[in-house]
Amino acid sequence: MNPSPTPHPQRIALHNEIHARPPEAMAAPLAVSHVVMACNASQREASRQHVAQWLRDHHLPPPDAQSNHVRMDFGRYRLRWELHTEFVSWTLMRNLEGSPFDNVEPVTALQAVPQQWVAHLPGECLASVHLWALSNLSFGTGSLVKQVLHEETLVASTVAHGHGEVYTDFAVHADGFSRIVLLAGSMAPRRLGRLVQNLLEIETYRMAALLGLPAARQASTALAFAESELAALAEAIRSANRDDEPQLLDRLTQLAGQVESQYATTHSRFSASSAYFELVDKRIDDIAESRLAGMQTIREFMDRRLSPARSTCEWATRRQDALSQRVSRISNLLRTRVEIEQQQSSQALLQAMNHRQGLQLKMQATVEGLSVAAITYYIVGLVAYLAKGAEKLGWPVGPEVTSAVAIPLVALSVWWSIRRLHTRLMKL
Repeated sequence: MNPSPTPHPQRIALHNEIHARPPEAMAAPLAVSHVVMACNASQREASRQHVAQWLRDHHLPPPDAQSNHVRMDFGRYRLRWELHTEFVSWTLMRNLEGSPFDNVEPVTALQAVPQQWVAHLPGECLASVHLWALSNLSFGTGSLVKQVLHEETLVASTVAHGHGEVYTDFAVHADGFSRIVLLAGSMAPRRLGRLVQNLLEIETYRMAALLGLPAARQASTALAFAESELAALAEAIRSANRDDEPQLLDRLTQLAGQVESQYATTHSRFSASSAYFELVDKRIDDIAESRLAGMQTIREFMDRRLSPARSTCEWATRRQDALSQRVSRISNLLRTRVEIEQQQSSQALLQAMNHRQGLQLKMQATVEGLSVAAITYYIVGLVAYLAKGAEKLGWPVGPEVTSAVAIPLVALSVWWSIRRLHTRLMKL
């Protein structure tokens, strides 16, 4: 056996990601019930425990702690459990004998499990769909409308490049479920499984994407107030004097905090909604639908009904970004104004200090002159006393003449000494 290099600790998990949540082969006639539960972190873990307990009750192995999807065959029905970032999906599949619409109430896959177990699914129901995949392409639209769907909101198209037909009304019926009827004809099992999964994911991601709409509507009120406050601040800054600037800066700081707080609260929701909207578009592309005569297609329905909500979320995102940038510009403007005024004040202060320093130098020069005169006076006085004593010892010049001659010499020496001392101090 050849030696292999040291594997990355996440290699197997990353490699298996392409095999996560694969579609499974299905054969018509088939009933599918799909329930999507919005869950927080604790509810996601409770969901894992819920499915594990159900499997243990049927003597089946529970999922491990790292599994994010489970597929299990219970004989009468099959269960598919998937753990997503924000929600958990439960899909029940049940093979049918004959048509599910022979009775007044159509047969569903959900009827194969106890209703109490369904009622205790952790989380809050975000979406729920009953889907029936039938092999009879001659099934009449009139019967669909009578027993399953609402005629006034009926949407239908051919799918899988003409190999099947899908009917739905995108309505929540009395049992709380939406309904989809798929006429699959002789479609291959794996292709039918991919088509069913795409149809269920269109409804799942559509509802997940719309979670951003309430946040966008709530944000509009706060954004309107913030924009009004910002406009008032801009006008106040334009006409404000120096004394008003601290108060304006405080108001602007509070507004910036509110805008950034709201942005942080809603940004992840809007980003998730944008990603879900893109997934809806991708799943609609994947079903490869075309028009049925006189009927509205799923894409047309989504473009007409979903585009306003999508535009509202995108508009709220752009509005938040624009408002944040405007607050930043106004903050920079006010900060620049304050800095300029501070620089002007500092310049005036420096000019005053220079003026005072000039006065001090002039006063110092005056004091130095007086100091030279005073020191010279005292030294010449000492010379006079010395000359008087020297005269008695035979000094030929009188004290007055000696003092007069000493005055310029002493004054020059004192001045030179002070200048030398001043020069040394300036060099330190």
